[in-house]
Amino acid sequence: MLKVNNVSFGYTSKQVLNNISFKANKGDYIAIIGESGCGKSTLLEIIYGLLHIEKGAVYWNDVKLLGPNFYLIPGEDFMKYLPQDFDLMPYITVEENIGKNISSLDPNKLNRIKELLEVVDMSDFLKTKVKNLSGGQKQRIAIAKVLADEPEVLLLDEPFSHIDNFRKNHLRRNIFKYLKSKNILCIVATHDTTDALSFADEILVIREGVLVARNTPETLYSNPKSKYVASFFNEINEILLSAINPDTDSAETILLYPNEIKISKTSELKVKVVQSYFKGDFYLIEALFNGNVIYFEHSNKLEINQQVAVKINNKS
Repeated sequence: MLKVNNVSFGYTSKQVLNNISFKANKGDYIAIIGESGCGKSTLLEIIYGLLHIEKGAVYWNDVKLLGPNFYLIPGEDFMKYLPQDFDLMPYITVEENIGKNISSLDPNKLNRIKELLEVVDMSDFLKTKVKNLSGGQKQRIAIAKVLADEPEVLLLDEPFSHIDNFRKNHLRRNIFKYLKSKNILCIVATHDTTDALSFADEILVIREGVLVARNTPETLYSNPKSKYVASFFNEINEILLSAINPDTDSAETILLYPNEIKISKTSELKVKVVQSYFKGDFYLIEALFNGNVIYFEHSNKLEINQQVAVKINNKS
């Protein structure tokens, strides 16, 4: 089990992380999300042992990890960390790059390399020099390389950021299925909420260095604690209860995703269409409601300045 206990850290006197705590077990997939600069990458570097902390501690199977001040070479042997710069050698082949993380005494070395290339969908590039690969291809090879010696803990920083959208979902399914089969704990810092919603066992949400939410994807999506949390999963509407219920003067607000607002001929709530955005199966409609912008989904494109009635989350 990995335990992060009350970790705080700052590169200067200003704290980057404040009192972060969580636990994770082997085989788990933990997604860390948050705005740029919130401390996601810093947290991964602390866990791996690249940064020394004065406040808090990190444990693996109840053994405290000492950090870079106690080792000649920073980083834990049972972990692998993939930063955003890939850490590949450009002038040797894909096979040689991945093979560096597999013992030369392993009789199945070539087969293992081929298996990993299948996982990242790069089987045809075994003998290709890394310098001749695209950014997305390099990223996939970098993932294969960190998987090569089957670490107990894998730390990934924006692992799919350079990969084409049409390939990304298939690749994610392959990789996370492989990690589960090997019982590898994986912690991913990501801006892509598809990584988190579709595959994670648990999501950590960080804001300005503080862990503001932690739960399963289903719970965080269905019951977000704040607009900040909800905004990572979709457009979010924050609407005053008094604006949809004339019988109350409450200053309380509710959070609604666009699919929770529907056009209704029987509603008395009127909105004015600003724009319609085609999303494939539906249109995302931007509209003005009581002077504020809201978003809702509709099957058809609506005309700009068209006035329509909407029903909000069965409350109107």
